[in-house]
Amino acid sequence: MGTGSLGGAAPLARRVLAELMGTAALVAAVVGSGIQASALSGDTGVRLLANSLASAVALGLLIAQLGPVSGGHLNPVVTLCAWWSRRRAGVRVPAREVALYLAAQPVGAVAGALLAEAMFGRAPGGAGWSWATRERADAHLLLGETVATAGLVLLIVALERLGRARFAPLAVAAYIGAAIWFTSSGSFANPAATVGRSLTDSFTGIAPGSLPGFVAAQSLGALLGAALAGLLYGAGSPAAGRATGAAGAGGPVPEGIGGGVAAGAGGIAGGAAAGASGVAAGAGGIAGGAAGGPGAVAGGVAGGPVPGVASRGPGTA
Repeated sequence: MGTGSLGGAAPLARRVLAELMGTAALVAAVVGSGIQASALSGDTGVRLLANSLASAVALGLLIAQLGPVSGGHLNPVVTLCAWWSRRRAGVRVPAREVALYLAAQPVGAVAGALLAEAMFGRAPGGAGWSWATRERADAHLLLGETVATAGLVLLIVALERLGRARFAPLAVAAYIGAAIWFTSSGSFANPAATVGRSLTDSFTGIAPGSLPGFVAAQSLGALLGAALAGLLYGAGSPAAGRATGAAGAGGPVPEGIGGGVAAGAGGIAGGAAAGASGVAAGAGGIAGGAAGGPGAVAGGVAGGPVPGVASRGPGTA
């Protein structure tokens, strides 16, 4: 069994810092946008629209930014999913690394929630601050949270197994933005963020007493999502998925949920350049054939494929 990491190419200390800061930024965006939306509108639908849009955009940007550094997990569920995938592929991730990721994320979430509160004049200990009072313990809410987390895990595993990790920033952000609307729980789908949101008595808060049920639902959802992924995609290794992505992008795909963005862009650019070269070569051949007569045109066509047109350029495979 080989040794690997949870994602990213940076030293462990930098990766753990990225997870802490990224989770803090994510929760600050979720909580802050909820407070701002409540201040600007009394319509619950408008509030939810503003909050879901800000949350999804922030999540996608953070994954794209931090994916090459730490893998851009920002979520204990994602970290455990990455650890399990690598373990099944015969890659051992040091227990210390997993523990540091899992510790950094809730610390970041708490810091992000308190930062959002402070930005809106509700500093902890002040007159405007209190623990969350919104109870979220009903069975239908726990079912919604199970579904939201299962869908997130299924999506992440699918992207990795299919070699499409480069689409993770957009795909994961789009899924969370949609799940906020189609699940009864509002799609927390993140135990660390759930803990952080217990520190804000606002639109996105959750009462501390509701934490155990929500975290249990998220854990169940993660197991369910992993099981569904196994049924749909088999026991393929993440290494195989990354190799497929590398072949399609014309280069190695960085590890992590946000990996492959730069490689994918480079591959598309390479493919476009190769295609343009082939079109120019084809145009030259036709012009030469026209000057030499119909026989030359026929000879040029029969002579073989046009470079860059009959064969796909890098990044288009």
